[in-house]
Amino acid sequence: MDKKEIQEQRMRGYFIEAAKEIIRGEGFKAISVRNIAERAGYSYTTLYNYFKDIKDLIFVCVKDFQDECAQFIADQVKKDLTGMAAIKSKTIAFSNYFIQYPGIFELFYVEKISDLNSQQSTTKLIYSFLDRICEEDWNDCIEKKLVTKEEAEDYGAQLQFFITGLLLFYLNRRQPSDYKEFTTLRDKQIGNILKLRS
Repeated sequence: MDKKEIQEQRMRGYFIEAAKEIIRGEGFKAISVRNIAERAGYSYTTLYNYFKDIKDLIFVCVKDFQDECAQFIADQVKKDLTGMAAIKSKTIAFSNYFIQYPGIFELFYVEKISDLNSQQSTTKLIYSFLDRICEEDWNDCIEKKLVTKEEAEDYGAQLQFFITGLLLFYLNRRQPSDYKEFTTLRDKQIGNILKLRS
């Protein structure tokens, strides 16, 4: 990598980190080209030297947040867990990440996708995220004949819709009203979806 490429990568990194800090701390509604540039310490016109537009930058942030969330989950889940137990544990860790970072949840699951990217790539990236996190474990369950491929897809969809719906109510409406009630409901329903007994 030559000096110019290193400089370009560094500059892109400043804008990406600035956007991610704003989303984490203030939420997606606080995002603007001027806010990002100010936080990065550069003119807002400089941002356009490194990104086609703000949607291009947000797409990069989504991918970075997914990598960060995947690492968070890997750190939270015991390495020896497999199958349904691993899926349950990963789904719990997935929800814990978004409780910790409600601004990222808002970016992923509340904002209109047209505000994020004109292409379907952002939608697909977000929609398939939990499935990708649990893919290896679902395949393990299928190989062990615990579920069929169709059942795995059905349970995966139920998990995704349940956990994002529960997070939506908890983070925005405070229903359930406290964290203990939230975790009790979450853990019980994940177990029910996966036909587990805790």
